[in-house]
Amino acid sequence: MKDRVALSVIGLASALVVVIVAVLLLGRQPQSGAVHGVSALPAVNAALNGTSAALLTAGYCFIRQRKVTAHKTCMLTAFGVSSLFLVSYVIYHYHAGSKPFGGTGWIRGVYYPLLISHLSLAVVIIPLALTTIYRAWREQFARHMRIARWTLPIWLYVSVTGVMVYWMLYHLGPQP
Repeated sequence: MKDRVALSVIGLASALVVVIVAVLLLGRQPQSGAVHGVSALPAVNAALNGTSAALLTAGYCFIRQRKVTAHKTCMLTAFGVSSLFLVSYVIYHYHAGSKPFGGTGWIRGVYYPLLISHLSLAVVIIPLALTTIYRAWREQFARHMRIARWTLPIWLYVSVTGVMVYWMLYHLGPQP
C-alpha cells in the first residue's frame, strides 16, 4: 500500500513539473526587459547539467566498486543538482521565455532532433529518478537495480545533451 501511495505522489509531482515547464515554454509571454536580470542562468544551467553528469558517472563507478556510501552521496547530490537546475530553468523561462535557435544549414538537422530527444527524455527521467531513489530509500535494492539500469543512462543522456543544447543555442549561429 505504501508503494502505491508513493508512486501516485511521484506520478502527480512529475506531471505537475511537466505542466509547469510546458506552460512556461509554450503558453506564456516573457516579461519585456526581464532577460537582463536572468541572462547568466543558461550558463548556470549548463554547469548544473555538467555537474549532474559528472556525479552520475562517479556514482556509477562507486557502485561498481561496491562503495555504497559514496554511490549514495553522488546520486543524491546529482538529484539535488538536477533539482537546482529545474528551479533555475523555470526561473529563467518565466522571465525570459525561450530563445530561438539561430544556427543555419546542416546544424539545424542536428540541433532539433537533439533538442526533441533531450526534452522527451527529460520528461521521462523525472518519475524514473524519483522511483529509483524511492526504491533505494525503502531498501528494495533488487527493484532499485532493475529500474536504475534504465534511469542512469537516460539521466546521463539528458544531462549531457542539456550541455550540448546550451552550447548549440548560445554559441552557434548569430548572437544578438
